Amino acid sequence: MVCALGLTAGCGGGGSNDPTGSGDEQKSPLAEYIGGDFTAGGGMVVKFAVAGDNGNEQPTEQQLAQQRRMEDLIATCMRDQGFEYVPVPPEAKPKSKFAEAFELPPDKFAEQYGYGISTFDWSDPVGEDGTDPNRQIRDRLSATAKKAYDKALDGEGMVVASGGGAKVSSSKSTDLGCRGKAAEQVYGKPKDLKNPGQEMRRFDSLFKDLEALRKRIEADPRVADAAQAWSDCMADGRYTGLNKPEDARTKVQQRMDRLLGIDSSGPGPTAKPKSPKDLDPAQLSALKRYELAIAKADYDCKQAHYEKPFREVRFQLETEFVGTHRTLLEQYKEWAGQQKGPR
Repeated sequence: MVCALGLTAGCGGGGSNDPTGSGDEQKSPLAEYIGGDFTAGGGMVVKFAVAGDNGNEQPTEQQLAQQRRMEDLIATCMRDQGFEYVPVPPEAKPKSKFAEAFELPPDKFAEQYGYGISTFDWSDPVGEDGTDPNRQIRDRLSATAKKAYDKALDGEGMVVASGGGAKVSSSKSTDLGCRGKAAEQVYGKPKDLKNPGQEMRRFDSLFKDLEALRKRIEADPRVADAAQAWSDCMADGRYTGLNKPEDARTKVQQRMDRLLGIDSSGPGPTAKPKSPKDLDPAQLSALKRYELAIAKADYDCKQAHYEKPFREVRFQLETEFVGTHRTLLEQYKEWAGQQKGPR
């Protein structure tokens, strides 16, 4: 829904924020309610608790203890069904191979990774190195045994473990598997999230007004003048035909899509896209060089001409928005908080 409204700059990639934006950590007035942070292009990043997004927060000792207990319960349950499962403590689980990159300041990220489009292989976000004992156990099984193993572990539903109470996505079956049963024992009875989109219908008017706010910010003369100054700055660097700050990132994404065989002009993909591993190395290397160069220019031009006026306008208009929508924003914040599952 948020991608359709254009409220987030990160719908097409793996990250939620445009890394070429400002490095200022001050949050906007709406951040308290919808988790939004500044993006260089003027879009609003809305982080949904439904997806288990917990930002950069570190798990507490209580949460770590809950995860350890859950791993032990899974192992016992799997053993009872004739399968081997090794409890993996949370501190031993691999982090995303992009985690360190996204901790970099925006200028350093742009310099080293551009926008993270061609420079990251999003098809393999964790970068498994074969050290997960349960992956090794499963890989040794036959195709039939793997299916039985997966069913024993995850049942017919899908358990999302990422917050303060278990939640399940399952159409009909109540077979949650060992993982679901463990989550229920540790976190209590799961919440039924069969159709979270339906639940969000009551916030349709809020998102409609947020889209109107985005357009107001973009149309403000101060922001429009800043966007033109940014465009002129990019043209000075021989990056022409760019009218809005998000256009630079979009141009890189479009080039990457062409390499992957993704047709974004139609209603849906016409063929299965290629994996980044299957791309021509020379073409991918050329795109990476282009991405790094345009992202660096983008960052510099935004800092020089765009970020300050955009931030001033956004703070002003968001403050007004919060003043007139506070009740509904509080309701959304409360609802989103209730959707968080176990970490």
